[in-house]
Amino acid sequence: MAVLGLFGTLATAPATADEGSAPTAQVEWGECPEDTVAAAAPTVLQCATVPVPLDYADPDGNRIDIMISKLASQNPDKRRGVLMLNLGGPGSPGLSLPADLVSRGIPASVLDSYDLIGMDTRGVGHSAPVSCRFTADQDYGANIPPYAVDDAAVLEQARIAESVAEQCARNDDDGRLRHLTTANTARDLDRIRAALGEEKASFFGLSYGSALGAAYASMFPDTSDRVVLDSNIGDTALGQEGMRRFALGMEETFPDFAKWVAERHGSYGLGRTPAQVRDTYFELAGRLDEQPVAGLDGGMFRFGTLVSLYGESSYAAMAQLWQSLDTYDVDAVKAQLDADELAPADNNWSVFLAVTCNDSEWSEDVDTYRQAVAEDREQFPLFGAASANISPCAFWPHEPAEPRVEITDEGPSNVLLVQNQRDPATPHVGAEMLREEFGDRSRLLSVDGSGHGVYVFGDNPCASNVTTRYLVDGEMPARDKFCRA
Repeated sequence: MAVLGLFGTLATAPATADEGSAPTAQVEWGECPEDTVAAAAPTVLQCATVPVPLDYADPDGNRIDIMISKLASQNPDKRRGVLMLNLGGPGSPGLSLPADLVSRGIPASVLDSYDLIGMDTRGVGHSAPVSCRFTADQDYGANIPPYAVDDAAVLEQARIAESVAEQCARNDDDGRLRHLTTANTARDLDRIRAALGEEKASFFGLSYGSALGAAYASMFPDTSDRVVLDSNIGDTALGQEGMRRFALGMEETFPDFAKWVAERHGSYGLGRTPAQVRDTYFELAGRLDEQPVAGLDGGMFRFGTLVSLYGESSYAAMAQLWQSLDTYDVDAVKAQLDADELAPADNNWSVFLAVTCNDSEWSEDVDTYRQAVAEDREQFPLFGAASANISPCAFWPHEPAEPRVEITDEGPSNVLLVQNQRDPATPHVGAEMLREEFGDRSRLLSVDGSGHGVYVFGDNPCASNVTTRYLVDGEMPARDKFCRA
């Protein structure tokens, strides 16, 4: 759930490989760290490190090591290159991703065509990790701000957000936080490509990975190969506007959950119609605003419901929690919350804040957030007063070191955008935005589906077939395409 001068030139001008010629492989593969071995089992991965500049404006200065993983193609006759992976965050570990895709049933033709390359991006896990030193008992429970029931709640969140920004600055012992940006990570991708001895690299990114992939394809059009961007943020950064779109996403996706629950009224008793289920949501949220149950307050309830919309596999557990709350079964609520308890996500949260705050300008005016919360509470009542609430980015100690990466329509037609019509975190409008910016470089594959993630993470055969054909055969749809449910 923890479910974003020279600098300007680096950010906005299409970049090419450092040497301008075919690279030579420089990677020495070996065993992966124990935690990656355990997460990937039974699939066996190889791991290696690639040195990159901490600050690309000072390429001869301090360097950090980026750890990458590989699941090699076992069919040399069909292998065509490498497919680099990033499935979100920013801040999520990624070394086990090749194995994760195998366990989810990625087609064998893709495994034959590519070496799958996972990685912990800069600042994450085994790649020069950073830490704000978050603790489990402090008043910061997620990077999406809590739902603000009134104006006073916004002011209280401002106090917390400012203290979090100060905490991150205080614990930035070696000055790495300011160098965690999407642009720098995209530069790391091209260094990894070169270190692997590849003239070009393909990329599959989902959620925040779509922003990273959009930056990579824009900065390195000549060395990016086939690019698939799934569940699209709509930009090369997760800024204030992208954060607010969570509210739209929840409004568009919640009806699918409500319909599922209403069809099972005999099992859960939460409403006979989707409208009644929606009423139950507001009733439970309001009740928890007044009196939390087993430590679960209204803000956490709303956030948990949002996360449950990521896929239908989560619907039953959330409906069960609603049922326990509706009957005020405190013991059952405690048991369900304990079953879902997660370890503290200090590193993930720290990287998320650093990247999202460094990537773009955030308003420093608290009144701006107060107004946004009031507007979105009315326009998007399910979640608007959360995603519009104030972030630590408003008080972040560093200004963006360079402008946000501009998406370019100059380059090969190599970007396939894949998007559910109803997505709680990255609504369809994000894919539409990227389609407009990339122009003829891209095609949009829209799916009559619900949830976060289409390719491999969804179950639409049309979307799977179109995406696989592109990755394996390079067959880009002639025009934007729609896949029925």
